[in-house]
Amino acid sequence: MSTAGASVPLTTPSLHADEPARTHRHGWWWKSLLLGALLWMVTIVVTVATRNTNLVPTLILLGSFLVPFSVVLFAAERISSRFPTSSLMIAFFVGGVLGVLGASLLEAPLTAGGVGGFLLVGLIEELVKVVLLVVIGRHLVPKTARQGALLGATVGAGFAAFESAGYAFNAALGGRGIDLLGLLQTEAVRSVLTPLGHVLWTAVLGAAVFAASRDGRRYRFTVGVVLAYVLVAVLHGLWDSMGGISTIIAIVATGNAVPAFEYGTLRTGTRGEVGAITTGVYVLGLGVVSVIGGLSLRAIVRRHRPRDRAMSQEHATLR
Repeated sequence: MSTAGASVPLTTPSLHADEPARTHRHGWWWKSLLLGALLWMVTIVVTVATRNTNLVPTLILLGSFLVPFSVVLFAAERISSRFPTSSLMIAFFVGGVLGVLGASLLEAPLTAGGVGGFLLVGLIEELVKVVLLVVIGRHLVPKTARQGALLGATVGAGFAAFESAGYAFNAALGGRGIDLLGLLQTEAVRSVLTPLGHVLWTAVLGAAVFAASRDGRRYRFTVGVVLAYVLVAVLHGLWDSMGGISTIIAIVATGNAVPAFEYGTLRTGTRGEVGAITTGVYVLGLGVVSVIGGLSLRAIVRRHRPRDRAMSQEHATLR
């Protein structure tokens, strides 16, 4: 008697049935980044060659949105496929617009300068972003730290894109027409720093908020969430005030404290030294802030990894 029919099961259980559904990774984020950078450079060449000011908006859009949009593609290839791509687009565009509008309205009454003023700005902007994150991510299940970090990075990328476009526009408004060099310098610097700023801070917030969820479904605001919010707000404030902090450190280090703070001048022959120390401390300060943010994100994700894996397997089984 033939046993061929019995030797092959009619259905083969998936070896990955306990894994959460996710999209395929095609590396579109780095492909888009390279292609966009090439288009940006070509646009620069054509703008300089033709002196066509109609191309300035193209430069602003390409330079401001290239890195943030690549972040969205990076998240889209890794976030649960049960979370629609359209929701990611909403998180990026709508979240970005509402974020900068809300932050501008709330920050308008602020007149305080210095570190204190920047800390208030950090508290406001991070509050706006976390509210948008909570609203947009309410249907994402399971709410794991990793998924929260990806969605948070998307919201932060949208905020960074629209904010960078505003800074690029202001940089282009020179006294003698369009300052193309200032525009390009602003875009280049902000593009490099974008993943270390808004994207990273909101990723930390997203990871903390989702990690605190009950059963991976319902939000639950804990002491950990509050501490994460305070942390990213402080990092945000330090990042924004680093220019002033580095200048003060340079003035004090070169013995210019008295003439600078009392008379508004520097000792003869020390201006170059002050500038060099300011630049060095500024770069070092941004690096320290970025490392703290990156280590915080890694700590949150790694701490909740066993719980997140268990929830992902449970939700996959229930599907």
